[in-house]
Amino acid sequence: MSDAAQPTAAEVRAAAEAVKTALDRHLAAVERRSGEDDPAVYEAFNELAAAAEEYDELLYDRYDEVTPFEIPGTEDALPPYQGPEEANALSVLIRRDYAVAEPQRLLAQAQRVADLDAGGEEGTGPADTVHGALGVLFGEFEPDEIASRHKEFGLEEGDSTLWVTAADTPAEPGEWLDAAFDQVDPHRVVCRFDVSTVFDDELDDEGLDGLDTDDVDVDIDPDVAVPIDEIDEIEEESEESEGHGAGGAQSTGR
Repeated sequence: MSDAAQPTAAEVRAAAEAVKTALDRHLAAVERRSGEDDPAVYEAFNELAAAAEEYDELLYDRYDEVTPFEIPGTEDALPPYQGPEEANALSVLIRRDYAVAEPQRLLAQAQRVADLDAGGEEGTGPADTVHGALGVLFGEFEPDEIASRHKEFGLEEGDSTLWVTAADTPAEPGEWLDAAFDQVDPHRVVCRFDVSTVFDDELDDEGLDGLDTDDVDVDIDPDVAVPIDEIDEIEEESEESEGHGAGGAQSTGR
């Protein structure tokens, strides 16, 4: 950063004073709090975090020094809980992201399922496109099984999250199916669990990067899953066939 763009010493001092003021306000809010999820405490917490982050940035820009504090993120934090004290019903909202890393593996597994189910009364949908293959596999397997066996299906895991929200009464059958995620009230989230590669550094610090995945047992249904060597043979044959490359099957947009 150039000298002209650096903050002045007075600006750094003012930011430090703002941290002191925000700290006093936070302590006062904690001392006066009316309950575990007092909105005043939540607001004072965010003000303190913002003031500390501003001071940390100015201190670094001016003096190339940092504070010993870890500034918590506030944008992703949940707002104060305002749901019922005793939940009579709950909703579990799950999002799991995947990339179609190996389209031919996905197609081969889906085709295997479609072939096995061909004699059923309803049968399965077409498995000759990525969209069709996804419909077949997610129709055959539970989402948790897809998550545990995603590599078998040519998928690569992305971020995932799970929210547990409280409700006063259970929803009527079919009430929210047309807009399943439009009515989520963040104030009623009891707890949430996030999985993301942004947390990898924390896992490495705890020594989990040395985990041997070969020691993890995965139950495989021999009647449905295609052996890895058989998949590789299918992929090699597909690559040799004209017009059967994997490049055109990676898009999942409609």
